[in-house]
Amino acid sequence: MDVVVGRVAKAHGITGELAVDVRTDSPDLRFAIGATMQAKLRDGTSRSLTVSAARPHAGRLLVRFEEVVTRDVAESLRGTVLLGSTDDLPPNDDPDEFYDHELEGLTAELADGTKLGTVKEILHGLGGELLVIVRDGGEVLVPFVREIVPTVDVRGGRVVVTPPEGLLDAD
Repeated sequence: MDVVVGRVAKAHGITGELAVDVRTDSPDLRFAIGATMQAKLRDGTSRSLTVSAARPHAGRLLVRFEEVVTRDVAESLRGTVLLGSTDDLPPNDDPDEFYDHELEGLTAELADGTKLGTVKEILHGLGGELLVIVRDGGEVLVPFVREIVPTVDVRGGRVVVTPPEGLLDAD
């Protein structure tokens, strides 16, 4: 299974370097020299890329790929989603830590078993993580904190949500 590890924000400089917004907790592993990943371009096509260099810069990574040697090629990759394999992830022994792909697709339910919907994705922000739950054709954002999501049962395919009053109300 592939997971998003980054997104190309823009070309940097004139030699094909790319500014990448990192979407992984393991950037040293994912963007190590020689690491390969799939690039899903905006037009829906894919190609394989191999990291030749990476360095932090202004909250992003500046990454060079062996296959990208000019600014024109780099510019054509703007908005590209970079995918890595879950097989490359280190094992996670912490029962309170989860990879995004482990949560996506889980059934969200209340403590009494009432189904709320399905976890679509996890948003990472400065204030913490939010579960995006699809329900009744819409989406609801649920803070991913123990007080509101006390149970995560990956093997059982569910998360239990105990929302404070008003969290799930429609606008």
